[in-house]
Amino acid sequence: MMSSDEPTSTPLHAAQASLSKLQRQYQQTLDRWTPHVLQRWLATLGLLAVFMLRIVLSQGWYIVCYGLAIYLLNLLLAFLQPKFDPSLQDDLLADEIEEGGDQNVPVLPSQRDDEFRPFVRRLPEWQFWLSSTRATLVSLFCTLSEVFDVPVYWPILVVYFCVLFALTMRRQIQHMIKYKYIPFDIGRKARYGGSK
Repeated sequence: MMSSDEPTSTPLHAAQASLSKLQRQYQQTLDRWTPHVLQRWLATLGLLAVFMLRIVLSQGWYIVCYGLAIYLLNLLLAFLQPKFDPSLQDDLLADEIEEGGDQNVPVLPSQRDDEFRPFVRRLPEWQFWLSSTRATLVSLFCTLSEVFDVPVYWPILVVYFCVLFALTMRRQIQHMIKYKYIPFDIGRKARYGGSK
């Protein structure tokens, strides 16, 4: 006899339990990969190489390749931008003053002698890697279907992407120069407690 306290095992509960188990295993795998930055990026570059090899050898799926390139460019821009954009803060401050708000709003340091502010990215490195890898895998699977092999004159896509890349990078570099930030740790690292 079954007691009324015991849950009944239905196919829906079994499917939910197996899905939950798969999600836990997936998250555990991602957690194990987290500290291995170089190996993760090398694996993603390997996937990109396999994808590009597939595109070149099959001479098709150029629109999938173009879509992946645009998406990766979007991720790169988000990776290079600060989380708290100084140009947006200036605009918000100007709007508040125009609306008759408080004119003595504290402003973040902007001079060389002001306090240190670390660079916080809009898109963290982990999310950049994970999104890039997922997009590459999805694009690789899209090349397995003839539905995504749209006939297109690929040199136009290449030229358009190169122009788009050059314009967006120029704008990003101008933004970096104007607001005086560098999104990378370059130069000599400070050593504490040791000899110089």
